[in-house]
Amino acid sequence: MSISTKYDPAATEDKWYSYWMSKNFFHSEPDEREPYTIVIPPPNVTGVLHMGHMLNNTIQDVMIRRARMQGKNACWVPGTDHASIATEAKVVAMLKERGISKKDLTREEFMAYAWEWKEKYGGIILDQLKKLGASCDWERTRFTMEDDLSDAVIDTFIHLYNKGRIYRGIRMVNWDPTGKTAVSDEEVIRKEVNQKLYYIRYTVAGESDSYLTIATTRPETIMADAAICINPNDERYTHLKGKTVFVPLINREIPIIEDDYVTMDFGTGCLKVTPAHDLNDYELGIKHNLPVIDILNDDGTLNELAVILVGEDRFAARKKIAVLLDEAGHLEKVEDYKSQIGFSERTDAAIEPKLSLQWFCKMDELAKPALADVLNGEINLIPEKFTNTYRHWMENVKDWCISRQLWWGQRIPAWYDDKNNWVVAKTKEEALDAFLKQKDPEGTFTEEETIGFKHQLAPFLRQDEDVMDTWFSSWLWPISVFNGFKDPDNKDINYYYPTNDLVTAPEILFFWVARMIMAGHEFRGQKPFTNVYLTGIVRDKLGRKMSKSLGNSPDPIGLIEKYGADGVRVGMLLCSPAGNDLMFDESYCEQGRNFANKIWNAFRLIKGWEVDETLANPNEQAIAWFDNRFNEALEEIEGNFKQYRLSEALMATYKLVWDDFCAWYLEMVKPVYLQPIDPASMKATIGYFEKILSLLHPFMPFLTEELWHDEIFGEKGELDCIIVAPYPVSGPADAALLKEVELVKGIVAEVRNIRNTKQLSPKEALPLDIRVNSETDYAKWKPVIGKLGNISEMNFVQEKVAGAAAFMVGKDEFFVQLNETIDVEAEKIRLNEDLVYLQGFLKSVDAKLSNERFVQNAKPEIIQNERNKKADAESKIAIIEESLSAL
Repeated sequence: MSISTKYDPAATEDKWYSYWMSKNFFHSEPDEREPYTIVIPPPNVTGVLHMGHMLNNTIQDVMIRRARMQGKNACWVPGTDHASIATEAKVVAMLKERGISKKDLTREEFMAYAWEWKEKYGGIILDQLKKLGASCDWERTRFTMEDDLSDAVIDTFIHLYNKGRIYRGIRMVNWDPTGKTAVSDEEVIRKEVNQKLYYIRYTVAGESDSYLTIATTRPETIMADAAICINPNDERYTHLKGKTVFVPLINREIPIIEDDYVTMDFGTGCLKVTPAHDLNDYELGIKHNLPVIDILNDDGTLNELAVILVGEDRFAARKKIAVLLDEAGHLEKVEDYKSQIGFSERTDAAIEPKLSLQWFCKMDELAKPALADVLNGEINLIPEKFTNTYRHWMENVKDWCISRQLWWGQRIPAWYDDKNNWVVAKTKEEALDAFLKQKDPEGTFTEEETIGFKHQLAPFLRQDEDVMDTWFSSWLWPISVFNGFKDPDNKDINYYYPTNDLVTAPEILFFWVARMIMAGHEFRGQKPFTNVYLTGIVRDKLGRKMSKSLGNSPDPIGLIEKYGADGVRVGMLLCSPAGNDLMFDESYCEQGRNFANKIWNAFRLIKGWEVDETLANPNEQAIAWFDNRFNEALEEIEGNFKQYRLSEALMATYKLVWDDFCAWYLEMVKPVYLQPIDPASMKATIGYFEKILSLLHPFMPFLTEELWHDEIFGEKGELDCIIVAPYPVSGPADAALLKEVELVKGIVAEVRNIRNTKQLSPKEALPLDIRVNSETDYAKWKPVIGKLGNISEMNFVQEKVAGAAAFMVGKDEFFVQLNETIDVEAEKIRLNEDLVYLQGFLKSVDAKLSNERFVQNAKPEIIQNERNKKADAESKIAIIEESLSAL
């Protein structure tokens, strides 16, 4: 094919993605090969691609493409999460635009609108992942609310309920007043907020001129106060023991209680106890048998129990009550105060602690095998630093509030009669059977009595209004995507499960990763995956987390359009060490695009060479070097992959291509301008380029597939694509040869430096004399040194060459005669600077070798390496001293 002067991603990406899809390269079915399986962390069905998705899915695609090329049966399962809170908010907003209120709809009507929204918008993020090059098995796309997966969630609830793991009770929960639902601890984001600390006076009963002062950030909740608590050891308040006070503005009398929970040096040392609106106060209330007065509605407004400011929003009420307290003489002072406040991850509403009747799942027994898996190495957290965090969470696990006050989601399979008695059952018919069993445990009813009982109960039977927490479906994801609940022994679940690697964010380590491990043991008796690669947070170059509100998050699709998918993939990975935050700058994507252009231009150079079949090969040394250098680099790259150091693996690949192949190898072998190349060099170069493309493909799928099909690589069948080409396998690397080439590179660099310093034209050939003090055979490198250094003649000498520009590489001395008088003083200064450096270096090495602890504890190879450094430094010092003497 004719190749354009510049790589055009737009013309390439859609073409090859469509081709891969049409040839079913992404699809996997169980066979005799080793499986390699990843399940995607299902993005919210409401979502659009953001930078975190870009990073996460680029990493997954690199891993899945590499496994596919290694001959494994690679299966990457995509899908989306129904995201109860976020989706319901989107649907409510859509209805509002149409002039419809949720409260005017039946549940069935609302669900119809929700499915309409999902069908219209729910696939956007998956289509965007295709633009990135994600090679998911799209035929296996799952959705957490499709029928089979919903059945799995409901069956799981019933299973755990029957085992005594799920119960219903009144507990203090995190309440989201905007979403009007409970949320889990993990869905609460703590933020430092500037607040006010209000000092409020409570009049002591029977002592009109006596009062005590409490400090609170929430004056709007004083109407829910059940007591004032003091520390029994606080001598300031000894006289108040056993007395009562009046709640300001509403004059309700409440007791003064004692508990050492109160911190004497915070605020005034007096604590208002509001059991309905604070978790710690709730615990105090239970301990001291205090009443619970809940003054807030589900939407965060004050209810009738507040007595005053009924119907006001809690934050509006805070401002108004401060004024009322001040006017009534109950507000002593107000101070600025900073504290941590919880906000809903989904709606960003300030969380309200609230007593609520909810469904809970006991976690203590479920957590034990999930903790053991990580501690004994069955499951690896990468990086390991997250193991201690995981251990702390799992050893202090709390029961999981699994009910949500929403309609979009899997409905809780609990059924109530007209007296609020309840049973857990999958269907109404099964619920009737369960109530019948309660009524007639011995089964003595006649058939007529049974029919009559069910007929009378059926009209009163109602299902629980709540749905299950979204995470209660996604914790089953690695099993449910392979229908492991519907058909526990099917070929897919038996072949693909446990999966291999999971790539996700550390912030969901507990409430998704840990729970999946729990579910794996509970329902399959084994772990769901082996390795968990935890990505960092994508931040801007100032270190700020990317967000819409800050306006610092670029549009990922816009980046792809500007730099190409391969450029963006490379840019993301260049700055993303596992577990550490990524400081993203668009310049990384530019670097990725430049890398793609470098590869493209290298290919154009090679493709432009004419071959003369009669020519002998003058490049045997260069070819032998790159063959060994490729093996050495591949060993390093594979080592990085094994340690999940993908950023380092890419950087090693980048250096191999840009530095070793383009800057050195091609310069070594390329023919003189307009001259042909010999067939052996051309064949070797094409072979190396083919291996480089294979190595690059997981990182840069589109560019590599485009070049792979050029006729220079021979005729390709329609299925002979790089996506399924064999991944390179490393061979032995000749360390001595590689070391020699580093010396050759050093010589060429020094000659070029002399040209730059003396302002000589690169076209002006220079003579080079070599005084060899080592075992290196420079004669065999004459063609390479001559070509890259533009050397007119290369001679070996026994003595120093007077008047020549001199330099050292290793222990060997090199002289370039420039037909000009050498500046003796300048040369002395240069040599003395080198001498001082080497003497300092030698001193540090001697200090290390004279340290008995180092010599006793260090590995033999490390000690020998230090001794080699010492000998090398001593040799160079002797040569420099000799040169200074000659000058």
